[in-house]
Amino acid sequence: MTATTWPLGIALTSWDYMWRSTPMHRSELEEPAEDGDQSLLSLPEGVSGDELQPQERGYGPLFHRRYRTRIDDPKLSPEELISSLERNLNRAAPTTFARFQKVSGDKEHFAVGDEYVVRMPGPWDGPVRVAACTPRSFRLATLQGHLEAGQIEFRAAHVEEARLWFEIESWARSSNRFSNLLYHHLRMAKEVQAHMWISFLERVVKLSGGRMTGGIEMDTRRLTGAPSAG
Repeated sequence: MTATTWPLGIALTSWDYMWRSTPMHRSELEEPAEDGDQSLLSLPEGVSGDELQPQERGYGPLFHRRYRTRIDDPKLSPEELISSLERNLNRAAPTTFARFQKVSGDKEHFAVGDEYVVRMPGPWDGPVRVAACTPRSFRLATLQGHLEAGQIEFRAAHVEEARLWFEIESWARSSNRFSNLLYHHLRMAKEVQAHMWISFLERVVKLSGGRMTGGIEMDTRRLTGAPSAG
């Protein structure tokens, strides 16, 4: 896809923000990286490292991001919600803007080692591999060609009997100098990414059969001192 599609994707993102009614609570901090910040960076046993793009091979600052929402009166349990997503990730993807296409693995099952490409406007397509899955979570690791280097995890958990949290957590940095420019300096890729995961959470709430309470929390930590390729 040519660069002429970039402004369209960014314009659609900006338009969506202008008219979005979901309350959003956004925070950004800069702090030194600590040993505990490596918790999502190691690759689980049994996952092939071929063509993986781990965060230490990326460029620029390492970002720890959380997108989270609370769901009241869900019709699905955390396990049922995760299972529904695993059967079809596009149930929550904003498919007019981003779509998961499975390119490796059994079409009928979700398993460690499966591979997807997240199709988006412009240069945003992102190849990923399933790095872990449990009854309440699954994790994706970026592959070569992705704009980011790192991992992202999706999880659901009960808070109370009739309430659950759904959270998307990632540890990643830009994959190269160009994507670092788009994300960290021009902030274009950052807003496209935020739009995608906010939309994903809104659709998760709808899929659950419950209602969102308290809006969406978006927390970003920029971690200084973490090793990288440049």
